[in-house]
Amino acid sequence: MLWTLIAVPLLAGGGLLVGGRRADRIAAPVALVTALAVLVLALVRGPAVEASFVAGVSFGLAAGGLSTVMCVLVAVVLAAVTVFATGEPELRRARFFGLLLVFAGAMLVTVTATTLLSLLMAWEVMGAASYALIGYRWREPRRGESGTVAFLTTRAADLGLYLAAGAALAGGAGGLSLDALAGLPDGWRDAVAAGVVLAALGKSAQLPFSFWLSRAMDGPSPVSALLHSATMVAAGGYLLLRLEPLLAATPWAGAVAAVAGALTAVLLGAVAVVQHDLKQLLAASTCAQLGFVVLAAGTGGVAGGGGQLVAHALAKSLLFLGAGAWLTALGTKELAGLRGAGRVYPVVGVSFAAGGLVLAGTPPLALWVTKDHVLAGALGDSVWLYVLGLAAAGLSAAYAARAVAIVWSRPDVALAGRVSGWQAGALVPLAAGAVALGVLVVPGVWAWFAGIVGGGDPAGPAWWEAVASGAVAVGVAGVVAAVTVRRDPVGQPADGRHELDRTDDWLGLERFVRTAVVTPGLAGAGALARFDDQVIDRGVAAGAAVGTAFARVTDRRVEWSVDGLVRAVASGAGRLGRLARRPQTGQLHQYYAQAVVALAALAVLLIVLSNGR
Repeated sequence: MLWTLIAVPLLAGGGLLVGGRRADRIAAPVALVTALAVLVLALVRGPAVEASFVAGVSFGLAAGGLSTVMCVLVAVVLAAVTVFATGEPELRRARFFGLLLVFAGAMLVTVTATTLLSLLMAWEVMGAASYALIGYRWREPRRGESGTVAFLTTRAADLGLYLAAGAALAGGAGGLSLDALAGLPDGWRDAVAAGVVLAALGKSAQLPFSFWLSRAMDGPSPVSALLHSATMVAAGGYLLLRLEPLLAATPWAGAVAAVAGALTAVLLGAVAVVQHDLKQLLAASTCAQLGFVVLAAGTGGVAGGGGQLVAHALAKSLLFLGAGAWLTALGTKELAGLRGAGRVYPVVGVSFAAGGLVLAGTPPLALWVTKDHVLAGALGDSVWLYVLGLAAAGLSAAYAARAVAIVWSRPDVALAGRVSGWQAGALVPLAAGAVALGVLVVPGVWAWFAGIVGGGDPAGPAWWEAVASGAVAVGVAGVVAAVTVRRDPVGQPADGRHELDRTDDWLGLERFVRTAVVTPGLAGAGALARFDDQVIDRGVAAGAAVGTAFARVTDRRVEWSVDGLVRAVASGAGRLGRLARRPQTGQLHQYYAQAVVALAALAVLLIVLSNGR
């Protein structure tokens, strides 16, 4: 079943890509049927599979625990996104649906991988497909550039997986099995952990890599919904949860992940609060919410992190699709232009509000429960981590409440446009699922879920922790909503400039990377190129010239004498040979005469030598 689960989307997507424009008419039906098939197959747990790649290295897949939950989650979001994209005429193309299915297939391999080889293969395909999806409208320079920025940023972090694979192979991890990484010797285990943490932080858009997610917003809204919920950014958090034993066995790795996650949750939550662009707000919130997952992995809270991953995926895919529906109908994603959109489009508005309440962490919805378990694990490690996590929870309530309050305020101008039935139909099931997931608040249900994901979590939150986080969420959300309904405190100035937010360069991260990394890197590459052209290349050319000149001198001054000597020796040897042939007449009396002469010469020589003594 696992082979079938990954083969169906990969083969269908590959077929659509090969078919090109000729397959446009059947692209949407094929994608819908494929998404439904993936959903059915994801509900059936298949046996583990393994295939030998080279000696000592294998390609392995298995579904169990958290990977089973992730397979179902990917399938659900894929189905919703496919239905929604069917309602956008521009996206009913074989190229779009083909890339979408290949991307989803790579994510399914990622979450079921049992070896570094299979993980790395899927990681690469997922990165390449995301680049093509973000830059789908590649004729617009800005979108193509955004795809490149996102791709290069994640690729730089992805080098960590190569470091991890090399260190694991050198350290003796049998078959590059993920389960064997925690048992590697010191040194090799540290190198593997460093590579895994680097790759995961980059993929999940944690600090300092967060800015690529802002650029990813230039892709179509269905891409944003899939990218920011159950795939791509979720892959980094999932990897850290999957390899939590490795983080626990490496003294520093868990602490690094926990601090990175907590700081990202706070700082990117603050970025989300002051955004004017709805998609940028949701993107920054994705970084912040995934920060809780990374924090959970660093503190050993696998069940809390897994629950956070699932609840966030459902809520965030719902919110992005709602934003996409309004963008299609109204042609804007600016919050100022969406005031009152929830009233004009009630299906989208109610669904968006449901997702916003979940994202805010309001009781008794799912993210309130999962955040409490994450924060309980953080409190067991450090009070400061708990304080940062609680502050991030308050910021979550602030940006979620602000977005919901704006779209449900009285509209400033008349809003006209149409949301297709396909788009509305994709939102309702997601909204129902996001709200229904609040059943995790029931202790028995939570214990059942924790047993599935296999989380060896610390003790759950105390009653006062749940009350504190719930009070923070409700209090902050209520205040922000009340203020925003009257007047958005982060309103856009009349000249159109944004005073507080940095939608293109969050916290100056992209600008910093360009200044501190890209510009020096390009300057260094230019200097090396000039050195190559002016020194190495000229040195090679000069050496070739000297060699050629020496060869000419040798040919003119030496070659002729050597050649003449050889010819003289050959000529002398030839003459001696001819002289030696002359006595060879074949007449016996001449041979006797020659022998007498030789004996006489020998006798004379002996006589001379005797007299000399």
